[in-house]
Amino acid sequence: MNASTSSLRRLFNAFRLLAALLIGLAFAALVQGAVDGPRWLLITGIPATALVLTILGDVAEPMRAGMAMTGLRSGGPRAFAPAVVNGVRTVDKKTGRPVLDGRSVNSVFAFDLTVMPDELPAYRIQVCHPLDVQGLTHRSRAVVEYDPEQPWRVVIPNNPPREWLARANSASPPAEVKDRTGGLPAGFWTLVMGVACAAVLLVLVRLLG
Repeated sequence: MNASTSSLRRLFNAFRLLAALLIGLAFAALVQGAVDGPRWLLITGIPATALVLTILGDVAEPMRAGMAMTGLRSGGPRAFAPAVVNGVRTVDKKTGRPVLDGRSVNSVFAFDLTVMPDELPAYRIQVCHPLDVQGLTHRSRAVVEYDPEQPWRVVIPNNPPREWLARANSASPPAEVKDRTGGLPAGFWTLVMGVACAAVLLVLVRLLG
């Protein structure tokens, strides 16, 4: 692991710890304000908790919709894989609903792919991109880049290696395909850490109060 990758991971972990602390403070304020007061804690905790849950819900939405997570993890593992193009449509980038105007700034291409990794079962997933990457509207095969540890993180590179293009073009559709790859929603462990932090804070308030 090089120095830049190590720095990125430390920064990511620092942001996660900060987010967990803020979540813990919001939950603790809500519970303490509702149980023992003072009232200002409850008034502060309600909007803070609502904001936290809204943000976590928005982050986890791609997993619930059966779509790939946006981008790969900084410094995380990645690998190429051939994929079958099951279909391409134009959708609204916010709602995911089909649209007619594919040239609109609010629309993206939604690629329905069956990813065929070497060491994992083939799985089906939808990947969105603002451009017709690799000319997939007119092709039946693609090359994707994915995270072997979190295979629901999939992107379509603009210029994949030629050897992988050749491999994708000669690949046969898999006999068995998972409808979608599993995995915990984004932000799950941050939420768990936040709830644990809130519990610790409430216990400390009880002991010191």
